[in-house]
Parts: sequence; C-alpha cells; structure tokens
Amino acid sequence: MNATEMKVAAAREALTEVRDGMRLGLGTGSTAAEFVRLLASAGLRNVRCTCTSENTETLANSLGIATFKLAELAPLDLAVDGADALDEKLRLIKGGGGALLREKIVEQAARRFLVIADKSKVVQTFAGQKLPVEVTPFAREVLEQRFADLQPVLRLRDGAPRVTDEGHLILDVIVPADRDIAEVVAWVRDQAGVVETGFFPREATEAVVAGAGGVRRMGRM
Repeated sequence: MNATEMKVAAAREALTEVRDGMRLGLGTGSTAAEFVRLLASAGLRNVRCTCTSENTETLANSLGIATFKLAELAPLDLAVDGADALDEKLRLIKGGGGALLREKIVEQAARRFLVIADKSKVVQTFAGQKLPVEVTPFAREVLEQRFADLQPVLRLRDGAPRVTDEGHLILDVIVPADRDIAEVVAWVRDQAGVVETGFFPREATEAVVAGAGGVRRMGRM
C-alpha cells in the first residue's frame, strides 16, 4: 500500500467503531479527511458531528454531514483524528494542519479518542520532531527569542504568517535530543503568550495504524 492507501485503510477501520446516533468529533488533516469522506458515504443518518477546524467543517458540510457546536454535543462518544507522530505509549504530536488548539479542546471532550495513522507516524522517541506551539501575535517575537535553543520557525502560508482559526500564530520548535518532550512542553507552556502546544500526552485512548502488512490496533499502556 502507498501512503494514501494506508490512510484510507486506517480511516476505514475507524469507521467500524461508529454507530448511528453517536456524537462524533471530526479531526483535521489528510488522514482525518479520509475518515470524513468515508463517514459521508456510510449512510448513517443520525450521527451528529462537531469539527476541529473550519476546513473540516467545510469539507463535512460539502459532503452532506450536518455539524454542530461542541457545546451542543459534549460529551462526545468518539473523536477520530490523525497524528503527526505517536509513540507506543499513545503520546502524540499534533498540529501539522494548524488546528492543535481546537483539536485538543474537542478530543478532551470525548469519551474515546481514536487516532488514525499510517505506520510512518509511529516513533520510538520525539527527539528531533517538530512541535507546534500556538502563540498570541503580541508575544510572538519575544517567544521566538526565548525559544532560540528550540530552533523556532514561524509557520507561513502563501508567504504570510499562518493564522489559526482562533486568531493565533504557530511557532514550530524542535524537541531537543537531550530532553524529554514532557519536560520541554512544561517549560514552553509556562511562558506567557503560549496558548497551547501540539503535545497530546493523555488524550488518545486507542489508535489504528495502517502499514503494508495491514492494520494494527494500539491501546494505552
């Protein structure tokens, strides 16, 4: 299977967890988009959904999926979303699609959060991985200076700063090889102007990982 086929395989396996009448959280990114497309064609008439980004909401609505505000549905029965990296403990780095804040809000409001990914996203360590940090525009420059040892890069889109759905900016930093990611995140989050990071240490309850040999399930250790 190529990368796209693996994403579809993971999304299709996740769809087996959906039952009519459920309240679902729909994730953001290329793998999550495959799940949204499969959900739209599944013929489930009473599933109610909320979205982790405006992009996902636009896609869902275009496919005939009605969407609701999170507060109307919470607590959710299930959230389904991808990951940029995950380890065997089901700790995640997310936010490659720029929706890390809304993703964390939605996924913390779900009884179950099922991660869908291809095998390339499974890592032994987060050292050297890119970690998105959502920051306020006012604090961006001073935080770039403060994060100098983490090699911060302002995320751009079409040559301009990438603005999140909540009106913030994203600094992508690198997790150092000599520090545990949890320690790095604790320090980063302590800095005024940081809104959220893309580290999801406890949110995921299970994962579906697709590879050339098929699909495997991962549970929280």
